[in-house]
Amino acid sequence: MKTTIRAAISVALLAGFYLLAVALIAVLGWLTFWLAQSHPGAAAGKLAYLTVAAAGGIVVAFWKILRAKPGEPEGLPLSPQEAPGLWQAAAELAHQVGTRAPDEIRLIPDVNAAVSEHTTLLGLAGGRRFMYVGLPLLQAFTVSQLRSVLAHELGHYSGSHTKLGALAHRGRMAIVQTIVQIGPSSVLGGLFQLYARLYVLVEQAVSRRMEYEADEFSVRIAGRAVAISSMRDLPVVAAAWNFFVGRYVTIGWEAKLAPRDVFGGFGLLLQGRQGELAKLRDDAPPSKSSRWDSHPPIADRIRAMEAMPDSGVPADARPAVTLLADPAALALRLQHHALAIEGRQLLPWEELTDAGIAAGAQRGADGLFRAAARLAGAPSGDLSLVLHLVEQRRAGELARTLEPHGDAEARRAGLTERVAAAVALAARAGGVGRWQHSWSGGARFARPDGTEIPTRELARLATSPDTVAQARGRLAELGINVTAVRQESARASAAGSEILGGLASLRAPGKLYFDLFILDNGLMLMPGPKETDDGRDRLIRVARSAPVSELAKRYRFVPFEDIRAAVIHKPTPIRLSITLHSGESIELTEPWSGELMDRKDRDLLREALRPFIAEPQPSA
Repeated sequence: MKTTIRAAISVALLAGFYLLAVALIAVLGWLTFWLAQSHPGAAAGKLAYLTVAAAGGIVVAFWKILRAKPGEPEGLPLSPQEAPGLWQAAAELAHQVGTRAPDEIRLIPDVNAAVSEHTTLLGLAGGRRFMYVGLPLLQAFTVSQLRSVLAHELGHYSGSHTKLGALAHRGRMAIVQTIVQIGPSSVLGGLFQLYARLYVLVEQAVSRRMEYEADEFSVRIAGRAVAISSMRDLPVVAAAWNFFVGRYVTIGWEAKLAPRDVFGGFGLLLQGRQGELAKLRDDAPPSKSSRWDSHPPIADRIRAMEAMPDSGVPADARPAVTLLADPAALALRLQHHALAIEGRQLLPWEELTDAGIAAGAQRGADGLFRAAARLAGAPSGDLSLVLHLVEQRRAGELARTLEPHGDAEARRAGLTERVAAAVALAARAGGVGRWQHSWSGGARFARPDGTEIPTRELARLATSPDTVAQARGRLAELGINVTAVRQESARASAAGSEILGGLASLRAPGKLYFDLFILDNGLMLMPGPKETDDGRDRLIRVARSAPVSELAKRYRFVPFEDIRAAVIHKPTPIRLSITLHSGESIELTEPWSGELMDRKDRDLLREALRPFIAEPQPSA
């Protein structure tokens, strides 16, 4: 299908949306006039109001789209002096593709390369062109592989895909804005949402066709083998980057710690995990597809490439990062420009790993110590008190307090894990050991000479009344003082927590209303309106607005460990009472018209409170 035909389809779909809107308004206007003439009264007035509201919504939406300005391009702008090889490659590839070169090249912190264009006339006329290149991609790819990716992206310019993309984006904006203005829950809003689904389906089908067309440029300019290898490597490098961010970069995030050199660390990870990355490359490429996808499955694109003629272009095996004049300096600039590290303590990787794991271990140990203190009636706890409770054969009680939702095996494992963390913290406090960083595997807790300290084995001994005396002896032999680590926080936080669900507009005594969020380690209460309209949208909007730990600081967080008992007075709509260890009572009632984040969230809340319910008491 030619680009001009695709553009015509996009314009027709967008025009069809407004023709549908005008037709509906015309029908409503005619019905309003007919009712006013034949049956004057409240019905005609209500219909007139609906007609005016719909017409106003469409006008406002279209005005917003016409006035919309392109957003500020993301990433760090690269001058030709900072990236001479990259600018030269972009110019050469643009000439080979037969299109105008980008006006700006920007470095981004993602495994991605992309192009965009600030178009005019709703996307029908060209404008300033931007190319975005991910630094992790430059670190992982060869020059030839990067040229293959950039040829694909520039191919989108050649086929006028960026103009069509801008037009499609404007169309989506117009439809979404109209639905928002009219109201997604209204009858007209429902009709427009059906049209929106059709629009997106057609646009995504067009987008998938564009990707095949752009792939032809990759094969022709970089060679078939290189194009296929870059296509295979993209998901592998993306998986490596996601693993790196999740396991290394954010290891001390909750403690306001960050690495001093993020991208330098990614380069070291690629070297240290070469064997694992090779196994990922050997796996079959992703083949799952959906009609809602904007890109075809990688397996399908590779099959299409294999059927294309090979251009026989010689490969350039140099690291793509050599196209930058000073990669290390640009990496540090990008880190401060694009990553949220301001206000964090920046540490070398060795120190970050030790301090980050220690901070997480302290949170887990604090939960253990608080539970021990509650059982013993002490103001605070430490590892010595935990061992004393085990000696009194109260390990089962301690485990149930720590893991109220788990079975016996999960409770034992949870207790062992927390005691192991406490043992490690005690050893670290006494200078006996620390967590040692590794790029090829997980961190190890070891002595300064590298000898691993068996914290889990010690914890297994320490959590059984039959072997706790043996554990005390082993700890003393290793020079670990059980009183060296103590409770630091008086109550649990939501650090590292996840929102599982929510219920909107629950009523509390005193004519108060709350939105309730269900977390994996507690409940969060946010003041809410009495009205139940748009409750689900509000819950989702708040859940996405900030990290859970930040939301828990703004609103009331009730950790499960603070709950002493709960009663479900009525299952649907739910009415409940929660009693805390402090003696405070929380009573909440769900209205009949209340909304949920997910239809199973009422069951989720009952399951979360089940361990604290002695005798469920449903009302008659």
